[in-house]
Amino acid sequence: MNPPDWSPLLDLARHVLREDAPLTLSDDVRALLLQTAAEVAVSDAASALQTDAGALALLRECARRITDGSNRLTDALHRMWKLQRQGDWDGARQEMRDVLAVEVVPFYRDLATEQLDGMNEDP
Repeated sequence: MNPPDWSPLLDLARHVLREDAPLTLSDDVRALLLQTAAEVAVSDAASALQTDAGALALLRECARRITDGSNRLTDALHRMWKLQRQGDWDGARQEMRDVLAVEVVPFYRDLATEQLDGMNEDP
């Protein structure tokens, strides 16, 4: 499974949200926001792009989902691996179940599901 390339969106978010630069809705920026919104399961992105405030909110939400999901999964993976080393396979599986209970980004859900499926049986 190839990870999505979210670096253009995250670069744009950093530029607009952290550096307080204006969000210019060119065709390329609109396409980037629509594509990323689909990849991170944000619905109704097209209507958000009808206003500057909506586009800014969409950018913010896409960046938040990417960052929060990545942090959530990474933290859970570290805890899972620690629990596996300790022989606590039930606890390790629960880490991935906890991610799946709240995660909405399909890519991160797929990664968590793969980890969980790989722990179907204790080694």
